[in-house]
Amino acid sequence: MKLILGSGSPRRRELLAQIGVVADDIRPPNIDETPMPAELPRPYCVRMAAEKARAVQAGVDDIVLSADTTVALGRRILGKPIDAAEAEGFLRLLSGRRHRVITAVAVRRGAQIWERDVLSAVKMKPLSQEDITAYIATGDWQGKAGGYGIQGPAGALIPWISGSFTGIVGLPLAETAGLLRAAGWRMP
Repeated sequence: MKLILGSGSPRRRELLAQIGVVADDIRPPNIDETPMPAELPRPYCVRMAAEKARAVQAGVDDIVLSADTTVALGRRILGKPIDAAEAEGFLRLLSGRRHRVITAVAVRRGAQIWERDVLSAVKMKPLSQEDITAYIATGDWQGKAGGYGIQGPAGALIPWISGSFTGIVGLPLAETAGLLRAAGWRMP
């Protein structure tokens, strides 16, 4: 039995290491992450995690762990910005407002999939143009849903959260450990 991480995210590898879990292999899936017309953020996130888990090639006894993190402002999905201008636009939208961060986790062994999603609330402080320019200059926005990562320099922009810090980073550890155990993985 091997554990395969269906994600190229270094943050997810680091989070797993915090609970003593090291994947035997890393196989980021290549799927279309385009939301369906009128798809809401939470169902979108759950669908993405499950599709990623199904897309990873694995042996019948191997365990595949995949996840998706989505930033939602109301019904709007703020994905990974394609460039600095889009990241700046996301930060302007989030400035001074509460938003939701949803992380869905899917664990697959054979044909069976175990799933959980975790919803957290995040408040970003009101941002000045100077705040936005300085954060964009760090490059930390790249590859991050909503255009920011709470575990990096953007942590200084977030005065309040409610929910799972590790879920906001990209992998809710308590829920992930439970799913891995359900699939038969022996936790350290």
